[in-house]
Amino acid sequence: MVLLSARLREHTRDDRAAAQRSTFVEGLAHGRLPFAAYAALLAQHWFIYETLELATAAMATDPVARRFVFPELFRIPALEADLRYLYGARWQSRVTALPSTTTYCTRIRYSAFDQATGYVAHHCTRYLGDLSGGQWLGEAIVKAYGLRRQGYRFFVFEGVDPPLFRARYRERLNAVRWSGAEQDAFLAEVSAAYRLNVDVLAELGEHWN
Repeated sequence: MVLLSARLREHTRDDRAAAQRSTFVEGLAHGRLPFAAYAALLAQHWFIYETLELATAAMATDPVARRFVFPELFRIPALEADLRYLYGARWQSRVTALPSTTTYCTRIRYSAFDQATGYVAHHCTRYLGDLSGGQWLGEAIVKAYGLRRQGYRFFVFEGVDPPLFRARYRERLNAVRWSGAEQDAFLAEVSAAYRLNVDVLAELGEHWN
């Protein structure tokens, strides 16, 4: 039997490549965009993670979903610290969800608040992404924009060793006793999450590239 983590890796090969080709991300990584473009990215992340972490609270007692609740991954405190630094104390009045971000959040509400397959799909897409390519992007942005001590906490996972954690996460995926249909539903929702993320990056690119 093919392990679910192996199916996930193969299933998302093209999705991951599409995300990595984002001209907006490339522009940030090389410091070619205004610093405000970086602030706009974190603002959209805040809306997405607020919804996802509300889903975590809703799914905390689900027998499958609760195995993927890792408080050390929560991003809202770090994002809010960054946004206070980037926008000031009244940051909430200065950030607005883009249409693509609203669509993304709506999908999370629809699929991740009462379905373990949907919750884990959105959870692993976001958090494993942040522990993989997100680490590279964070380092590039810190260097490109000369950040010192503040403004980049989103990318910092205190006490987490990304390679070890990803391996632990894959073990938990492989241990889930989902039927073939449930695995297929999970993989389909992962692909949807990737597409929604790419749509957000594309809309940001339309504003800033």
